[in-house]
Amino acid sequence: MKITQIFVAIATLSALSIAPAYAADTVATVNGKPIKQTWVDYIMKDAQARGQKPNDGMKNAIINELVGSELAYQEAQKQGIDKLPDYKINEELTQRKLLVNIFLADFMKKNPVTEADTKAAYEQYKKELGDKEYNARHILVKTETEANEILAQVKKGSDFAKLAKEKSLDPGSKEKGGDLGWFSPAGMVKPFSEAVTTLKKGEVTSAPVQTQFGWHVIKMIDTRATQVPTYDKVKDGLERTLQQRKLEKMMLGLKEKAKIDVPGVTGK
Repeated sequence: MKITQIFVAIATLSALSIAPAYAADTVATVNGKPIKQTWVDYIMKDAQARGQKPNDGMKNAIINELVGSELAYQEAQKQGIDKLPDYKINEELTQRKLLVNIFLADFMKKNPVTEADTKAAYEQYKKELGDKEYNARHILVKTETEANEILAQVKKGSDFAKLAKEKSLDPGSKEKGGDLGWFSPAGMVKPFSEAVTTLKKGEVTSAPVQTQFGWHVIKMIDTRATQVPTYDKVKDGLERTLQQRKLEKMMLGLKEKAKIDVPGVTGK
C-alpha cells in the first residue's frame, strides 16, 4: 500500500522550512491546523517496509509534502469540493477500499504462505507438466466444414504454415504459420492436448478437433523432454498463486455464510 501516493505534490514548496514541534503529536501547523507526527511516522514506516532507508531528509520531505497537501485540502474545503456528490461517493468507496485492503493484508499476515507450501506446489507443478513437451502448429476456424476443407488441402500437399497464415483465426500463432512453440499438455484445453499427445512427428490430426475456441487442424512438429524451470525461478509466482487461493477460499467462506440478495438475480 503506497500511502504517499495520496498526497498532493507541490513543487513550489520543496524548499519550505520546517516549523518546530508545537505539541507532542504536531510537527507543523498550516493556518492553525496540525500536521501530526503520527502521520509522518506512518509514512516513514511504510517507506521502510518498501525498502527505503529512513533519514532526516526523508522526514523533511514528508513534512513538506504533508504541508502542501494540507494547503490544497483547506482550499478544497473553502471551495466546497468536499460537499459535492461525487466527492461523497468517492470518499465512501475509498474508505471501504482502504479498510478491505488492510483486512486482506492482515489476513495474509496471519495466514502466510510457507516455504513448505511453495515447495509442495512446485512438486505438483512439475507433476502437472509431465515428462514431455510438444511443439505443434494449428489452424483455427469457426466451423467443422471449413476445418475439413483445410484438412483435405493439407492431405493433398498444401503448405500447412501458408494455410495457417491465410485462414487461421488464432492471432497469437497465425503470423507464425500456426506455430504454438513448445508447450505442456497441461497448458492446453483437454480436447486439444489429447489430440496432440496421439500424434507422431510430422503427423496431422485425422479429423478436426473441437474446443470452445472453434475447430482445429493440428500438425505435430516435434517433442522433447520437459524443460522444468528451477524452483527459484517460479517460487515468487507460486507464492502469489497460493496467496490468491487462500484469499479466494476465505472470501468464498464469507459468501457461503452470508445472506446475499440481489433483486432480479436468482441463484446463489
